[in-house]
Amino acid sequence: MPLQYISDVEGNHTAVLIPINEWELIIRRHEDLKKLEIPVNSIQRIKPSDLAGSMPLDIANDFNKYIEESRKEWD
Repeated sequence: MPLQYISDVEGNHTAVLIPINEWELIIRRHEDLKKLEIPVNSIQRIKPSDLAGSMPLDIANDFNKYIEESRKEWD
């Protein structure tokens, strides 16, 4: 599997996805890269329900308007 690039709306590369087998090979060759890895048990898990009510009302209204307009396109 080749590398996959993630781009923003302007086409600028913002990230790259490396197949895990290639990443493991790189890690074996360059031991110092292990420092970059974040231990799985240290990652803070957030449930979607933890975010409930965190969107400002004006943004929520704009979002709902966009959804309604998008649905009309299907009619």
